[in-house]
Amino acid sequence: MTPKEVLALCREKDVKAVDLRFIDFPGIVQHFTIPVGKLEEDVFEDGLGFDGSSIRGWQAINESDMLVVPQPATAFLDPFTDLATLVMICNIQDPITREDYSRDPRNVARKATNYLKSTGIADTCYTGPEAEFFIFDDVRFDQNQHEGYYHIDSIEGEWNRGRDEKPNLANKLRYKEGYFPVPPADQLMNIRNEMMQTMIDCGIDVEAQHHEVATAGQCEIDMRFDELVRMADKLMLYKYIIKNVARKHNKTVTFMPKPLFADNGSGMHTHISLWKAGNPLFAGSGYAGLSDMALHAIGGLLKHAPSILAFSNPTTNSYKRLVPGYEAPVNLAYSQRNRSASCRIPMYSPSPKAKRIEFRCPDPSCNPYLSFSAMLMAVIDGIQNKIHPGQPLDKDIYDLEPEELAAVPKTPGSLEAALDALEADHEFLLRGDVFTKDVIETWISYKRDKEVDAMRLRPHPYEFCLYYDI
Repeated sequence: MTPKEVLALCREKDVKAVDLRFIDFPGIVQHFTIPVGKLEEDVFEDGLGFDGSSIRGWQAINESDMLVVPQPATAFLDPFTDLATLVMICNIQDPITREDYSRDPRNVARKATNYLKSTGIADTCYTGPEAEFFIFDDVRFDQNQHEGYYHIDSIEGEWNRGRDEKPNLANKLRYKEGYFPVPPADQLMNIRNEMMQTMIDCGIDVEAQHHEVATAGQCEIDMRFDELVRMADKLMLYKYIIKNVARKHNKTVTFMPKPLFADNGSGMHTHISLWKAGNPLFAGSGYAGLSDMALHAIGGLLKHAPSILAFSNPTTNSYKRLVPGYEAPVNLAYSQRNRSASCRIPMYSPSPKAKRIEFRCPDPSCNPYLSFSAMLMAVIDGIQNKIHPGQPLDKDIYDLEPEELAAVPKTPGSLEAALDALEADHEFLLRGDVFTKDVIETWISYKRDKEVDAMRLRPHPYEFCLYYDI
């Protein structure tokens, strides 16, 4: 869609407001709204000003002026506003130099795809994230000087089997048995259908929707793969739609990786493949039908996985999911079909076009622009340096003998460890000026200060169970 076509759409749909959105550093959508009469064709070139110092991880207060530049190809009609509203995602620029802002996550993703093209390896990187989430009925939490707690409730939760609900109609999902019972056990079918249809109406190609493994409303809606930047755009829209449809039904959604203890967490298995001139490059005659290029791509992912996880698993809560026993891929190995490996080669179709790598570590708390870009840069490094991934691990990893399991590298055990890994291993991200040094340094310092240290300083409720009577 061109600027002229956007303006024509506004007239055709009698749009009254234009919502301009962008992604902050940690990965939350920000926005402001203008009357449709203020959207003129030159806005697509000149942009509009805003205060960048109020955005997390961005400008200092003495350099606060920044520009949002609407991207017409991202336009869609907001399905939730009472007033007819058109939405566009924006790129961020410096108003003086007119350079794209280095800490704009969407700019990082655009540079990653451009760098891929410049290497001559491929011209397109397709990604396909499988983001899981929980739909809850009631969530309360607080942390202050004298108390810290959270309370979660769900009509589906196994813990509600004995609650007096006047009447309690049973059909509560047992722990780890949410995959794939039909209604009435699955009580969220209609809501997921509404989410799915709203996504389709907004231009997202949806492949399937279903309940996930955990009790208490764990769900997944799968989108068809797309080019890296477009896919990151779609994932942000995906989250927006899911949260707002849930809100319409007086429910709430979280993409936290591990909101429930002792049940499965929410991952975001991410599929990746490279193409050139319309031809897939990962199909071949090697292991699992892979090309040498694909094997080297896996080698890059496995080598750099600890530092990638600083972006793909960027919260302290992420590492409460990455523990043994819940299908979480804590072992850095690759395999066909084996879901306990961190890199899996799906074998659903013999078509070369379907050949791809599934990186199973990421979770949906990530900023997709940064996560997808870090994965792509590791893939490129693996291909350029012919990094072989070693032997595949086709056994059940959790049934290995202790000495055999000890030889398998592990994911970091905490966000702090992942940030340490990123600090030690980030040169591959700097190539092509994709992740600049200020992005790496700001990410590490922000996460350590705002999240790692913030968690370390606060007493945990379970510490009282362990230590109060000492």
